Amino acid sequence: MQHRQSNFTVILRKSIIALMLAAGLLPVVYAGEAFYALQPQAVSILVPEAPAPMEVKSGSAAGYLSQAELQFPGFPAPPAAGSAEDKADMAAVLQWQKDRTDAQCSAAMAQSDESFISFFGSVNPFKNPLPSEAGAFFKRVDADAGDASRYVKKIYSRERPFVASSEVDPCLGRLQGFSYPSGHATVSRVFGLILSDLLPRQGAIFMRAADQAALNRVIGGVHYPSDVEAGKKLGDMLYKKLRQNPAFVSDMGALSKYLR
Repeated sequence: MQHRQSNFTVILRKSIIALMLAAGLLPVVYAGEAFYALQPQAVSILVPEAPAPMEVKSGSAAGYLSQAELQFPGFPAPPAAGSAEDKADMAAVLQWQKDRTDAQCSAAMAQSDESFISFFGSVNPFKNPLPSEAGAFFKRVDADAGDASRYVKKIYSRERPFVASSEVDPCLGRLQGFSYPSGHATVSRVFGLILSDLLPRQGAIFMRAADQAALNRVIGGVHYPSDVEAGKKLGDMLYKKLRQNPAFVSDMGALSKYLR
């Protein structure tokens, strides 16, 4: 019975192909369960009910780690709303708002772009301009860090300080997205750890730069201190996973030839 069904399927498919050839749809290629008519500049699917491909996330497409590796389901929660820790968080944001200078806000604004040069331009150990290979490497790492932080943000959905209190006036603007953990803190932490491993003697310099980039998000009024600390923790966890990825280790090692 199965053999007869198989033969019938083959005959049916051949008949369909013959009809398509007669209609002038040349050349025709069979792929899976859909037929494609190859046109000079396009490929059109002749089975409209075929399911659309699954969306590919940036971590699996552009980064080093799979989507499963970028999930941290046991990541610690932020302070509970209204708790003593939460109130201390808000008090710290308001204190920075009171004490910050225009220069500090300008420095924070200059690091709005989540990039290697934005965070480490002043202590950049690579040749200038940044070699394209190094730039591509840090963009791949940024893709992983961005997906990892967004994963945790969606779990807890903590609102930003200026949403929680009308007293907060962010000098970085009223940014979209959730607050916990800080994506900037996550990315800058991973970048700092990479640089520290490449140049251990300058590690303290790189980590100070990473910490300042993270603190600037609190100074700017778009994150709580606990968001920043969580971002650093996530960065540590993410870097540990990256160090177990052969492609990452190989690409990181290749960066040595671009150091000054």
